Amino acid sequence: MKLEPMSLFWLALTVAAYLFSRWLYGRTGRYLLSPLVLVPALLLAVAIPLHTAYAEYARNTHWLIGVLGPVTVAFAVPIWQQRAMLARHWPALLLGMLAGSLASISSSWGLAHLLALDESVSLSLVPRSITTPFAMPLAHDLGGVPELTAVFVMFTGVLGAVFGGLLLRVLPLRTSLARGALFGVGAHGAGVSRAHEVGGEEGSVAGLVMVLTGLLNLFAAPLLACLL
Repeated sequence: MKLEPMSLFWLALTVAAYLFSRWLYGRTGRYLLSPLVLVPALLLAVAIPLHTAYAEYARNTHWLIGVLGPVTVAFAVPIWQQRAMLARHWPALLLGMLAGSLASISSSWGLAHLLALDESVSLSLVPRSITTPFAMPLAHDLGGVPELTAVFVMFTGVLGAVFGGLLLRVLPLRTSLARGALFGVGAHGAGVSRAHEVGGEEGSVAGLVMVLTGLLNLFAAPLLACLL
């Protein structure tokens, strides 16, 4: 397939911004310079002067969305690797995932109605606390806008990773299971990255909980569609 000049430009710019921010974050360790924060900021700084709408950017970089398919399949790996932990602690993990999902969905739906947001925007906001490969199909099934959900997921992850570190200093979470689950349920991919900085076991738990929470929400999609 032949790439148009603007498609090639946005593809190259996105990849270059990611590589640059990853290098910068590795050198500084400052979360505000991580790819999740810096890449969107750099792309916006270029898109706004060029008057490039999001729809045009998404059309030029659609292959990035296609990568989410293999990523979703790869999520089976941490479940298999942590199968022993899952067998030991599944009641606590299940309870935490149910509580976290319920809190996220109810707060999103309540806030959307409080602000009188459009229904499609409200439904796009509901899956904000699960990782993007699961959140976008869920938003589609609910009647939301998957691309808008991806933006909400990004902001939720960044804020969750930042405030999650602060919560660890306040909440009496003494086990790696509890600390990792905090990030995995509340901040998905960004939280997993932050959890790995706290400790290796915390990162493993966060990755496992992130995947299982996404699957739990996907399985609950028909029920959510009826309730919402």
